[in-house]
Amino acid sequence: MKTPFTFGKIAIEKDFTDRLDETQKLIQNFTSLTNTILISPRRWGKSSLVSRAAEEVSGKDKKMVFCFIDLNNVRSEEQFFQHYATEVLKVSSGKIETVIATAKKFLGRFIPTITFSPDPGSSFQIGLNWAEVKKQPADILNLPERIAVNSKRKYIICIDEFQNIAEFGNPEAFQKMLRAHWQKHHNVAYCLYGSKRHMLMDVFTSPSMPFYKFGDIVFLEKIQQSEWIRFISGRFEDTGKKITEDDARLIAELTEDHSYYVQQLAQQTWLRCTRSCSRKIIETAFEDLVLQLSMLFQTITDSLNNSQINFLKAVINNVEKLSSQATIIEYQLGTSANVLKIKKALVNKELIDIQNESVIFLDPVYKYWLKKYFFKL
Repeated sequence: MKTPFTFGKIAIEKDFTDRLDETQKLIQNFTSLTNTILISPRRWGKSSLVSRAAEEVSGKDKKMVFCFIDLNNVRSEEQFFQHYATEVLKVSSGKIETVIATAKKFLGRFIPTITFSPDPGSSFQIGLNWAEVKKQPADILNLPERIAVNSKRKYIICIDEFQNIAEFGNPEAFQKMLRAHWQKHHNVAYCLYGSKRHMLMDVFTSPSMPFYKFGDIVFLEKIQQSEWIRFISGRFEDTGKKITEDDARLIAELTEDHSYYVQQLAQQTWLRCTRSCSRKIIETAFEDLVLQLSMLFQTITDSLNNSQINFLKAVINNVEKLSSQATIIEYQLGTSANVLKIKKALVNKELIDIQNESVIFLDPVYKYWLKKYFFKL
């Protein structure tokens, strides 16, 4: 029997949990061609949310075309333009002959090669003449708008890991170029998101950055525990297994309502159950999960210096005044200025986040591992 819980990939259909308000927000933005920036910590379900909203919109309006672009392995402007053009052309038509004709019509001077995959799916990759692209990048950046006008359709360009453009040679100049062209599009909207919250915040919320006020910023919150209880209970019931409301709550509590970990722990619990779940099964599954990740957590911790480790210990001990002289002395944090450097370093490493002046761990299982197995508190 297929497991009823999904993590590590996009959740679809019954695997998708709640997010009703956020889904409706994205649907409204997509249908009105409003640019959207989606911001949240990693593994909170951004990609699944975008996919769900896109599915609903395209199911009702066939003239709405969604293009999904993942910049995960894109590290230069040249790679960006090639990947961007390829993915836009892929969704322009279901017929490869039409795609080739569209490529020749709008990008003829840029395309020395179109490489096809030997697989039956007829996947292809476009090779661009980089020297020509640098002379006229507007033709690539305006490609979705030109195709949309020509085909009398609307395009939504969804770009994941958008923060990777900050790693390009001259990131601010590149962002200015993107903004200059994309803001003029009337038949295309952009949905930009990624896994590094602090970098996206820098790009979209700083008045000095080119993408400031580019679109509607949606801050994704955690799914409410009550919704997790309903979801977990329902998925167990759908597969002929039983779990009490208290036990479903325990799964959510142990993982602090973290989308990825709730689904993972629920799956591990479900796999261990024959007919009925129990608190002991959940606790055993959680400890096994922690131990499975132990080597990864040890590697992360080994990369930290002593003051950073001491700072994490203070956070785990619920110390509120982290910059006070008493805390600095007790936890050997150096100086108040050094505390600020520690915070910045740990935010950049995506181990903590600063929310309403409070320091929180982004990974609840790592926090648990530190407390029980590293600090042995």
